[in-house]
Amino acid sequence: MNFTGKTVVVTGSASGIGQATAEAFAAHGAQVILADLALDKAREVAAGIVARGGKAVAIHLDVANDASIAQFAADAARQVGEVHILANVAGWGKVQPFVDNDADFWERVVDINFLGPVKLIRALLPGMMERKTGRIVNVSSDAGRVGSLGETVYSGAKSGIIGFSKGLAREMARYGISVNCVCPGPTDTPLFAKVPEKHQEAFIRAIPMRRLAKPSEIAHAVMFFASEDAGYVTGQVLSVSGGLTMVG
Repeated sequence: MNFTGKTVVVTGSASGIGQATAEAFAAHGAQVILADLALDKAREVAAGIVARGGKAVAIHLDVANDASIAQFAADAARQVGEVHILANVAGWGKVQPFVDNDADFWERVVDINFLGPVKLIRALLPGMMERKTGRIVNVSSDAGRVGSLGETVYSGAKSGIIGFSKGLAREMARYGISVNCVCPGPTDTPLFAKVPEKHQEAFIRAIPMRRLAKPSEIAHAVMFFASEDAGYVTGQVLSVSGGLTMVG
C-alpha cells in the first residue's frame, strides 16, 4: 500500500491502536496528523515518525468537546491543508456493571465513542465532498457487534458507530467517499491493561488464537480500508479479533 501524497488524520494517536495506525500510515508514505488530548505524548510519537524519515504533526483534539473539534479542523487546514483520510481510533471505556454506572459515565462513553467521531466527520466531510474523494475508517469494537459483559453502554455506543457508518456510506458513495468500520477484539493497549486481571485472562481464554491482538494488527486493517485496494468497498465491518466473534 502506498499513501504518498495523502494526508491522514488519526485520532487517539498518542498511544495504543491510534499510535500504531499513525506510524503505519507514515511508514507507507502518508503525511499524518496525530490528533489527541494528550498533546505532549502525541508530539513524542510525531517526533519519532519524523526521525524515521516520515511526515507527521501533532495537533490537540478532545473529541468530547465541540469547540476543540472546531479548533482542530481549523488548525489542520492551516498547518497541513486537505485531509484525504480520517481514521477515528480514539475510544474510552471501563469494565463496570451497568447498574453501577452513573449518568456522567454514560455521557462520557457516548461522547468519546460515538458523538465525537460523528462530529469530527461532520467537520472534515465538506472538503472530501468538494473533492469527490475520501476515506473514512471508524474503529468500533466487537463489543458493538455482539455486546460485552460489563461494557453495556460502551457496546451501545460502538454499535451506534457501526450503524452510523453504514448510513453515511450510503449517502457518501455518490461523492466517491468510502466509510468502513474496523472492530477490534481484545487488544494489547494501555486501556486494556486497566481491565481487572481476571477479566483479561477470561478474554484470552475465549479467543481461539489464545492471545491478544497487537495494535499493529488493527492498524493494518484500518490501512486496507483506506487504501486503493479497497476502492470498491464501503459500508463494511471487519472484525479483527483472533476468531473471538464469528458472526455474520
